[in-house]
Amino acid sequence: MRVLVTGANGFVGRYLCMALKARGHTVVRAGHTQAPIDDDLLALDLRDLKNIAGIVNAAKPDAIAHLAAQAFVPASLADPLDTYATNAGGTARLLEAVRAADVARGTSMRVLVVGSADVYGSQPPSAYPLTEQCAPNPTNPYAASKVAGEAYALAAAQSYGTEVVMTRAFNHIGPGQDERFVVASFALQIARIAAGDKPLLQVGNLDAQRDFLDVRDVAAAYVLLLEKRGDAGAIYNISSGRAVPIREVLRRLITISRVAVEIHDDPDLMRPSDIALSLGSAAKLQAATGWAPTYTLDASLRDIYADARERVAAASGANIAGR
Repeated sequence: MRVLVTGANGFVGRYLCMALKARGHTVVRAGHTQAPIDDDLLALDLRDLKNIAGIVNAAKPDAIAHLAAQAFVPASLADPLDTYATNAGGTARLLEAVRAADVARGTSMRVLVVGSADVYGSQPPSAYPLTEQCAPNPTNPYAASKVAGEAYALAAAQSYGTEVVMTRAFNHIGPGQDERFVVASFALQIARIAAGDKPLLQVGNLDAQRDFLDVRDVAAAYVLLLEKRGDAGAIYNISSGRAVPIREVLRRLITISRVAVEIHDDPDLMRPSDIALSLGSAAKLQAATGWAPTYTLDASLRDIYADARERVAAASGANIAGR
C-alpha cells in the first residue's frame, strides 16, 4: 500500500512513517512549509487547496494519514483563528482534494483523519470511561477546531462517499516529543538538573488525571485503520483505559532518574479551562482491529527520560562547540 502522511515530520508522524515501513508499506511524506524540509519531504500548506491537491495527485496514494495540525492548546488560546483555519480548514481542503482525485481515478482512497480526545472536554462522572457515543464538549479553541474538522469528515463520508475514518486519540507520549508538552517538559527539566542545572522543576496542574499512551502504540493503531480494518465513516477512540494523575507521572520520572528536585508551581503553566479527568474506552477499536497497547507507562517513561538525557547532552555539546 502507498500511504501519504501529512505532518510526517511531526512527533507522531515520524513514528507512523516508521510503523508503516515496518509493515511493508510505501510512504510519501508531506510536512508544514515552516518546518525543516529535507530532500524527500513534500512542502505542505494546509491553507492552499492547489498545494494540497498537487501533493495528492503527485503522490497517487492508496491511503492518506492526515496528521498535520496545530496541536498545542496554549497556542490555540493565543491565536484561535489560525488554529481553526489550519485544523478545520486544512482538513476540509484535504478531503476536497481527495474527492476530486477519487472522481478522476475512479477509485476510493482511505483517509485517516486524526482527531483528539480533547474534543470530549469535561464530562459528568457517569460518562467515564468515555466512548465514541459521548457528545463532544470542547473547552478550548484547539478542541473546537478538531470537532469542526471531524464534522466535515463525517459530512464528506455521507455526502460524497469519501472513505474516511476518524480517531480520537488520548494523551500520547514518547521519545522526541516537543518540550511544550507536560511529560517531555518534566523529563527534560530533570535531565538538565542531572546535568548541573539548579534543582527547580516548574510544574502546572499536577492533580489532573490523564489517559496516557505510548506514541508507538498510537502509530500501530493508525496503521491498522489505514489497512482498512474498521468501518469507513466511523470514529474510534485510541486509549489505554487507565487514568493516571500527572503528579504520579512526575513521581515515577523522578524515581527513574534518581535526581533530587524542588517542585515549583508556575502560574503560566495553568490552563484557564483545564480538564480534571480524561479517560477513554478503546473497546470499539479493539473489536474492529484487534489493537491493544503494548507499552507500559513505566517503559514509556524510561525511554522518554533516556531520550531527554541524550537531548540535553547533545545540546551541551553543541553549546561547547559553538563557543
